[in-house]
Amino acid sequence: MVIDQSKMQSLSDRLVQDEVKGRSPWADARRRFWKNKAAMTGLTILVLVVIFAIIGGRFAQWSNEELDFSVMGQVAQMGQPSLENGHYFGTDNLGRDLYARVVQGTQVSLMVGVVGAAIAVVVGTLYGATAGYVGGRTDQLMMRTVDILMSIPYMFVLILLLVMFGRSMSMLFLGIGLISWLDMSRIVRGQTLSLKNREFIEAARATGVPAWRIIIRHIVPNLLGVVAVYATLLVPLMILTESFISFLGLGVQEPLTSWGALISEGAGTMNYGTLWQLLFPLFFFVITLFGFFFVGDGLRDALDPKER
Repeated sequence: MVIDQSKMQSLSDRLVQDEVKGRSPWADARRRFWKNKAAMTGLTILVLVVIFAIIGGRFAQWSNEELDFSVMGQVAQMGQPSLENGHYFGTDNLGRDLYARVVQGTQVSLMVGVVGAAIAVVVGTLYGATAGYVGGRTDQLMMRTVDILMSIPYMFVLILLLVMFGRSMSMLFLGIGLISWLDMSRIVRGQTLSLKNREFIEAARATGVPAWRIIIRHIVPNLLGVVAVYATLLVPLMILTESFISFLGLGVQEPLTSWGALISEGAGTMNYGTLWQLLFPLFFFVITLFGFFFVGDGLRDALDPKER
């Protein structure tokens, strides 16, 4: 039997390429993440919550600001959850549809969490990478500044910003994001110190690549694993912070609402037998936090070099 040497060589090259591809760190991490049942459960929860936030409003028969005068003052009797009157989650004490308000609260809370975490990740990553790469007195000055800022009570600064500059969505985003980058900067600095003396960084430095370009093109991309893990854990922290601020009445203002504001309203009406006003927003709040925590733990395990 005659063996076609060209076909054998092609098959051999293909097998080598498949083997190399299978040993790729990112492919291996992705495989471990997909096999993590808790992480996949958390990812499924987050996808469902995001879908609910995007298209949930299309199924509402009432707007979030519309008043149902037939249930005003009689919420405990007539404002209960029902498919017949169109109030799937019931109404609040003013006769507003709770389903529509939970949809809006989901949109606002997720937006605050994602935008606040994005600001913290960008600022903290660039700040920490710069401090770690430059080193010397610049590093000491930058990190002492971080230490001073971390000594100031986080919640006190956020409340002070909201009181001084107004309780608006933009100020809430800015206040949460600009305060929460401190931990990220310290984590990134520590990782940068372990990368700055690697061979590929030395090669880039030897060829005359500017420091800012090395940070953007070489340092930051190699930190994406750590940053991604911390970002998934940072989003629920941002949501918790916003919910606490809204619970105090300093967060989003009417007609907007959030999970924290809805939970605050529900807690205030529990004595009137309207438990659904608390349970529905609390349910979405809790499962979303668990979803982010499960995904964060899954990413941490998948990107752990010891598991490879």
